[in-house]
Amino acid sequence: MDLPDNDALDAYSNVVSGVAESLTPRVAAIRVRRRGRRSGESAGSAVVLTAEGHLVTNAHVVGQGDEGEASFSDGTTAQLEVVGRDPLSDLAIVRTDRAVPSPPEYGDADRLKVGSLVVAVGNPLGLAGSVTAGVVSALGRAMPARTRTATRIIEDVIQTDAALNPGSSGGALADARGRVVGINTAVAGIGLGLAVPVNATTRRIIYALMHDGRVRRAYLGLVTSPAPVPAPWVERMGTRTGLRVVEVVTGSPADASGMRPGDVVLAVDVTPLGDAQSLQRLLFEDAIGARMEITVLRNGALVDVVAEPSELAD
Repeated sequence: MDLPDNDALDAYSNVVSGVAESLTPRVAAIRVRRRGRRSGESAGSAVVLTAEGHLVTNAHVVGQGDEGEASFSDGTTAQLEVVGRDPLSDLAIVRTDRAVPSPPEYGDADRLKVGSLVVAVGNPLGLAGSVTAGVVSALGRAMPARTRTATRIIEDVIQTDAALNPGSSGGALADARGRVVGINTAVAGIGLGLAVPVNATTRRIIYALMHDGRVRRAYLGLVTSPAPVPAPWVERMGTRTGLRVVEVVTGSPADASGMRPGDVVLAVDVTPLGDAQSLQRLLFEDAIGARMEITVLRNGALVDVVAEPSELAD
């Protein structure tokens, strides 16, 4: 190997070791005592979120009302309680009973590119402070998330080849500058990991969990699938992707608005859908009971329908 290759390898190693040095003290190993029907114990990771002791992790790692312990690489241990969780984004906030290391810098996953270097820090298989590195394999992946009353797609999930194993869930996915851009959420297969992005949408969810303990969402009652916009309408509507309505739930706000299976949703309040998940980003608390004008393509013609979303039941 010649010198330039050595220089490149050294630069790569320096980046990974620098991120690891910065993040490892800020990622806790957590062990949670589950209550109720899910009684038992679960383990995972969590990332320091605030200086007041808030940590962010995955909703599938902790349950509402659970208690447990967080352990840091400097030997600090703290009792924790669940502040709030949101299964439909697989995010949860816990809070410790004492001071913890300062939070890392959080970045914006929307700035990532396929091929970007990422570093995962967590506690896989109970091995605290484990660090793996890889690249962003794909962006914009979708992952289903379910509760007792709803199914939702977690949008814009980050796919990476950084090794993730059980226990990695809730750990940090960071960019080359050490900024946390994702919360590792699932092992999808050998050599394949997924992370919930840190972006404007998830920051809104995290804020709601910290302050209210839950995320209020609006409900339309549509089952949809991505669909291409017919060529004659692409330039006029400013979008290539719409949502084809597969089912309209009887008695739902969408049903009351007159929406029909086969409609293709193109825009909401005159704003074109940027991608197949854009509608979900609009269905937060401020949309509950608000007038929503939805533009659909029906039998080759544009039709505007007006719906008033209700609140999604827990």
